[in-house]
Amino acid sequence: MGINEIYLTPEGYEKLKEELDYLEKTKRREISKALEYARSLGDISENAEYDSAKNEQAHCEKKIAELKDKLSRARIIDPKQIPKNQVFIGAKVLLKDLDTDEELEYMLVSQEEADYEAGKISIESPVGKSLLQRKLDDIVEINVPAGTLRYKITKISR
Repeated sequence: MGINEIYLTPEGYEKLKEELDYLEKTKRREISKALEYARSLGDISENAEYDSAKNEQAHCEKKIAELKDKLSRARIIDPKQIPKNQVFIGAKVLLKDLDTDEELEYMLVSQEEADYEAGKISIESPVGKSLLQRKLDDIVEINVPAGTLRYKITKISR
């Protein structure tokens, strides 16, 4: 794993490409129209609409540059290359909480793709780091601010 490389699932790569496409083709046009309208109001030195549109333009251009940078450094994870018996980035892991018997399923992804609500956790997170390279039936103890979590890995899939 190169220091500048970003590992993404195929879905994560497409999501970033779609966001970039939206910002470049749609958002830029909307901001341009807002700037044009604000200029039409006259004196731009004390024009709140103009200032707001310029700030939005700067934010949009920064985001476009960040996305282009990430995409240029992206390495797409081939699900077929993920070992079936070990936890790696791109794997789905079913865990059993040994204290509550609750089952949890996470997909390990890069920080750029992490979305806790969707069950995608970063390999940089405490849980993600602790699960990497573990195997089926391993017991994992993870220290988090709230205490120690104890999980058993009950299933690994792609």
